[in-house]
Amino acid sequence: MKRIFFFIAFLSTIALSATEKMPVLTISVTNPSATDRHEVPVIIDLHQALGEKRVCIQAAKVTTLSLQKGREGGESILLPSQLDDFDGDLIPDELAFVADIPAHSTHSFRVECAAVPPQQSFPPRTAAFMKVWDRKYRYPYINSIEYQGRNAPLATYDAIYGHGAQWESELVGFRVYMDHRQSIDIYGKPTPQLVLDKTNFYSTREDIAAGLGCDILFAGASVGAGSFRGYIDGQPTYVDSVEARGQRVIASGPVRAIVEVWDKNWFYNSKTLQMRQRYTIYAGHRDVQVDIQLAGQDIDSETFCTGVQKIEMDNEGYMGVTSGLVGSWGRNIPDKAAEDLVEGVGLGVIVEPCYLTSKKEDDLNYLTILHPVNGHIRYHLAICALMERDGFKDAKSWFSWLQQWQTELNQPCTIKVKRQKR
Repeated sequence: MKRIFFFIAFLSTIALSATEKMPVLTISVTNPSATDRHEVPVIIDLHQALGEKRVCIQAAKVTTLSLQKGREGGESILLPSQLDDFDGDLIPDELAFVADIPAHSTHSFRVECAAVPPQQSFPPRTAAFMKVWDRKYRYPYINSIEYQGRNAPLATYDAIYGHGAQWESELVGFRVYMDHRQSIDIYGKPTPQLVLDKTNFYSTREDIAAGLGCDILFAGASVGAGSFRGYIDGQPTYVDSVEARGQRVIASGPVRAIVEVWDKNWFYNSKTLQMRQRYTIYAGHRDVQVDIQLAGQDIDSETFCTGVQKIEMDNEGYMGVTSGLVGSWGRNIPDKAAEDLVEGVGLGVIVEPCYLTSKKEDDLNYLTILHPVNGHIRYHLAICALMERDGFKDAKSWFSWLQQWQTELNQPCTIKVKRQKR
């Protein structure tokens, strides 16, 4: 009995020692612009910040000092954060949190790493999930799914409840179709809240009356709201011929939600390519960061496209003269079986300059033509719904917001990480 007690005490000592040696990081975030920034994503690469130590990390406590007229005060505030594992090895790869940073200022944050799971939990401000269609109406949650490319597109599309992975912030919702289109569909909300797990994009009239929002866009054959497409002979193309296609949920947390789509052996423009699309939304945001990773022979010489569709009724469009910004505003009927439900929407896409080849307007879309850089393409998409009680009411206000959003993306906050000794 004494030996058992000694062994337990010995293990406790080791655990305590390990906890005491866990790293502490100081994060400095600088806002270089003349406007206050709200809900700024702060992302820490744990490979760089912690090295081998990240293997032991099970939790991170993020605190900051309160701001008093742009200066740090004395009250310590605990911030929601999350650790995300991208490659499925159960070891965290990134730490994420969001914070408000006043104009022309630097604000500091303290990150205490721990080797035990956290005791505190934070209310979710983002969510992502996938469910499979079940004939007994249970719709179980799944983390990922992959289909053989020989399946008919409608079969894979209908096998997922909601037709694909879904993700949302309090402000807006999205899904990506599980078929050859891989189109982005969008969901509007009258008031900020997480609702997709309740409605699954299938809002009833009772849901709408209760303020849960609904699907707000009929995309048809267009690029919808920032859907990624091939581009051959001057026309957008679907991801038609693949050996396999799949989707997975990477993260669903209080700070951000991440969904990934992949295509294996995509036969495109007489070549065989590999592709992964990643969609990331942050708490308090209506915009999504889109990262496309491509591999194949001479991949940087290939051409692709995205953009926004022209809205079905009363369409107004915006195409930046020299920038990669395109936008649209108008009304449409998302559900053709409910023609009395007309929804107003605003769409926007910004392509980072290094990936932009040109822009083009066709019958259905305002397109941005893209090329990879080292196999990578990044762009951002944003949406709004006319139904939002405190939202945008006309094209002028929406396009003005798009320009402000572009300014912020072009002048991002900078992040510095310093490791302390405990």
